[in-house]
Amino acid sequence: MRRLFPVTDETAARDSGGDPGTAGAEGADREWGLEELAAAYAYPSGSGPAGPEPWLRANMVSTLDGAAQHDGRSQPISSAADMRIFGTLRALADAVVVGAETVRQEGYRPARAREDFAALREAAGQGPAPAIAVVSASLDLDFSLPLFTSPLVPTLVLTGAAAATDRIAAAEKAGAQVVIAGDGMGVDPARAVRALADRGLYRLLTEGGPRLLGQLVAAGVLDELCLTVSPMLTAGDAQRIAGGPPVAVPRRFELTSLLEEAGFLFSRYRRT
Repeated sequence: MRRLFPVTDETAARDSGGDPGTAGAEGADREWGLEELAAAYAYPSGSGPAGPEPWLRANMVSTLDGAAQHDGRSQPISSAADMRIFGTLRALADAVVVGAETVRQEGYRPARAREDFAALREAAGQGPAPAIAVVSASLDLDFSLPLFTSPLVPTLVLTGAAAATDRIAAAEKAGAQVVIAGDGMGVDPARAVRALADRGLYRLLTEGGPRLLGQLVAAGVLDELCLTVSPMLTAGDAQRIAGGPPVAVPRRFELTSLLEEAGFLFSRYRRT
């Protein structure tokens, strides 16, 4: 892996044919350690007048022709480096926000504690693993799955006030914690972010799917996008990384980091 942006002394020296420095230089093409990845993807440390402010980042992968999935799953267009970053982003988060359809399609399991990140999480005041927060209006979920019955950290289910009471009861019976974040059937994205922050979950990560990401974009609550561009072409009619109705004015984000390994590009964009 090597850093392409922002340009550092090491990358500038390499590109000009000079001495790129030691083997640990960011510009060198090598496998990065987990500590380096954690530093490269650290959450902002700023806080607002009422205390820490939530920060919601998305992590998605897309092929060169815009497909976010192949045969309904993201794994076929991913890579080993992409999965290392995936694991790092999870290890840095307080909570992972995911749509119900993605839970069903990707076979979501509880987040696990990772020894490599234990000291880092403890220093940040975090528990052993992030909570999984499932967004679902219908609560049409299999509550017998380990995601609900045996997580290390209780799974949260974000839904609306009009959700069926029997489904809420089924979720709670399985051990999930139901969080109301909308007045009707659906979830209001801004209320969902605030509800998680009210539980002390400020460092938020969403892994989609495309419908949920589209809702977060439309609501203006997405702070950062970590996008892996896979050097593959799939054609077909696969979804893009974000779906749903278009926003009235395109949201502008700025590039803050770009890494590369084996043709895969790993970018970070923050909203301006």
